[in-house]
Amino acid sequence: MWGTGQGVMQRRPADQGPPQRAAEIVERIRSLAEPILTDRGLELVDVEFQREGRGWTLRLYMDRAGGVRLDDCQQVSEELGDHLAVADIIPHAYTLEVSSPGLDRPLTREADFLRFAGKAARITTREAIQGQRNFHGRLAGLADGEVLLDVAEGRQVRIPRGLIARARLEIEL
Repeated sequence: MWGTGQGVMQRRPADQGPPQRAAEIVERIRSLAEPILTDRGLELVDVEFQREGRGWTLRLYMDRAGGVRLDDCQQVSEELGDHLAVADIIPHAYTLEVSSPGLDRPLTREADFLRFAGKAARITTREAIQGQRNFHGRLAGLADGEVLLDVAEGRQVRIPRGLIARARLEIEL
């Protein structure tokens, strides 16, 4: 069965060979998805492709000023699903999920760290910086390829972009 949309499995014949590395698949999906989103005035926030339980899940997070509507998710899911079926990028069954990034949105691009300056964020690094790998504070921008994070009254940490394993906005009440 070929299909698209959240919760619907895409299937290919079992004799299609071994699956590609997930990172390669994510990059190919990114290049396929970005023009679809741009045409709709949306930005691609993140793509995840991972094994969950018994199967694989492909998640696409998108955003725009003013937010993402349910019909945006449905339309992108249908069009991207059709493109994925034709491009034959994923050599096995998977579930496609298309949604907004939520209030705890991931920060993946340099522009994100500038756009959300002043917002609370949590950053995890691949290596320790000043003896720690987990940081919480307010984004203060970007300088010389480093994210500036105000972590305490008068204390700022400079985190090289290349060391960031994960960065997300935090929900502020």
